[in-house]
Amino acid sequence: MRRKLKKKNIVQPDYTWNSAKVSKLINYCMEEGKKATATRIVYSAFDIIKEKAKTENPVEIFETAMRNVGPLVEVRSRRVGGANYQVPREVRPERRQALALRWIVAAARSKKGVKMHKKLADEILAASNNEGEAIKKKDAVHKMAESNKAFAHFSW
Repeated sequence: MRRKLKKKNIVQPDYTWNSAKVSKLINYCMEEGKKATATRIVYSAFDIIKEKAKTENPVEIFETAMRNVGPLVEVRSRRVGGANYQVPREVRPERRQALALRWIVAAARSKKGVKMHKKLADEILAASNNEGEAIKKKDAVHKMAESNKAFAHFSW
């Protein structure tokens, strides 16, 4: 018998930019439940993006960065006959968005010696230009999937 489907928590759009993706970015930046601090960091990063890119709407640059960072394929472990194979699989859109957000925030956090809003703004700008740590992570995942293409027939 199949289990019940999990109710998906729908994130409300943020107040300033009216975007659910920005709201999710705030949630990914949040540590120890400090949402006001995370909101301040993300909005400051967007102000920096607005200045550097000389654009009125930094959300467009952020969404371009999300599209560039989101992986199309990934590898999943599959046990077949006592051996583990890395089977390449297509990534669902929700997971693609979650991975992109996670990689952007992790790449920003990995830099040292600069305030978080500056690191986040730099990472988003770099990702929108197809460069930076998050893009390297996506390329590594794609390369892994490409090298394990021989095991695609084990897909379930």
